[in-house]
Amino acid sequence: MTSENHTDKQPDTAYPESRYAWYVVTLLTLAYIVSFIDRQVLNLLVQPIKADLGISDTQISLLMGLAFGIFYTLMGIPIGRLVDRYSRRLIIAGGITLWCLMTAGCGLAKSYAQLFAFRIGVGIGEASLTPSALSLISDYFPKEKRGRAISFYNMGISLGVGIAMILGGLVIGYVQNAPPLELPIVGELRAWQTVFLMVGLPGILIALLMATVKEPIRKEMLATQDSANPSLPIRFVFRYLGERWKTYTTLFLGMSIVTVIGYAYFSWIPTMFTRTYDWTIKDIGLAYGIVLLIFGPIGVNFGGWLADHLYKKGHKDGHMRATFIGAAITVPSATLAPLMPTPELAVVMLIPASIGPAMTTATGASSLMMITPNQMRGQFSALYLFVINILGLTIGPTAVAVVTDYVFKNESALHYSIVLVSFIAGLIALVFLYINLAHYRESIEESESWGHMDKL
Repeated sequence: MTSENHTDKQPDTAYPESRYAWYVVTLLTLAYIVSFIDRQVLNLLVQPIKADLGISDTQISLLMGLAFGIFYTLMGIPIGRLVDRYSRRLIIAGGITLWCLMTAGCGLAKSYAQLFAFRIGVGIGEASLTPSALSLISDYFPKEKRGRAISFYNMGISLGVGIAMILGGLVIGYVQNAPPLELPIVGELRAWQTVFLMVGLPGILIALLMATVKEPIRKEMLATQDSANPSLPIRFVFRYLGERWKTYTTLFLGMSIVTVIGYAYFSWIPTMFTRTYDWTIKDIGLAYGIVLLIFGPIGVNFGGWLADHLYKKGHKDGHMRATFIGAAITVPSATLAPLMPTPELAVVMLIPASIGPAMTTATGASSLMMITPNQMRGQFSALYLFVINILGLTIGPTAVAVVTDYVFKNESALHYSIVLVSFIAGLIALVFLYINLAHYRESIEESESWGHMDKL
């Protein structure tokens, strides 16, 4: 690769009007909220599903992680390629429609195999959202404002899980003693199946609203010989990644291990409170949901503000510094929360255990966008999601379940399993993210002088 250093910089006025840009971010955030509600509601239905289908904690964990995660991660890569070449809003609209229908389909499942298949469908649909959304947001906001915008989008995680916890808990409390629902053709539906139908179908309205989103002009492009067709050959994308493997590998692996803790928590904290503290799903759903709704947004917005503030102050690694700080908050709080002697103290400890991961998730995504050219953002976002979710989604829920089933061999030891997984994963994450800082600074300096390639 040969290059001439010149920057494809554009003034702030080249970006869409601020009010409309924030409307788009808000709509994308709503879609992200819906995705996490549809993804997470399963975690509140562990006990009734186990009872009806006669399955183990490990089998449940595969529904939480592997069934959803395998295609969520694999399909993201070809979808990311499409994101860098075609209409991102249409890709998002199609994905929302698919995952909402598949969530509703979970409510029609009559066996473990059918439920597993519908969870795969949810994962395929949701794979379209974040690569498209991160690419869109990066074209709506300049670099010095991008951290806050991407962090705002990442509120969808904590808001979605929080709403799922609260509404799911309330709905479960209402329908758990209700008689089975009889529907024409479908037949009898149990209470947990009704919950899937209730949360799945309304999200299609968000897909319709994507018609109001305009495709922005793609910015921060690596110029090519063919200016009319600036897309990059796949061989160049792989070469670009390979030449910067130290930056991307340490970023991806560090964020992956943080995600292990996040999904371990989202998947098992409700059940842990029922087993350890004898709380009902309704009680913990309400308590944990409120914590996530309040302190998740605080975490992502503080993280976004901190990242932009550090960057404006001249710290080229400001976004990654904010990511590391979030991880440093996560590890001790996530390790200690399940060890609290009372449920009330455990809920209090869930506050920093929610702020830290929210900061890290938000600033990790914005860090990636800061060092990735426009023509690769969809593909690199998809690869990023592939790596963090293949580890986080599959290892997080399953590691806790396996430790419970095969190490402690006691369902009541679930809280110790969460502690062990959080502590080990947290230490590994901190090491990778710390190593990344120096490599990230080099990549930021390169991004400030992106040039064109004479040969691709």
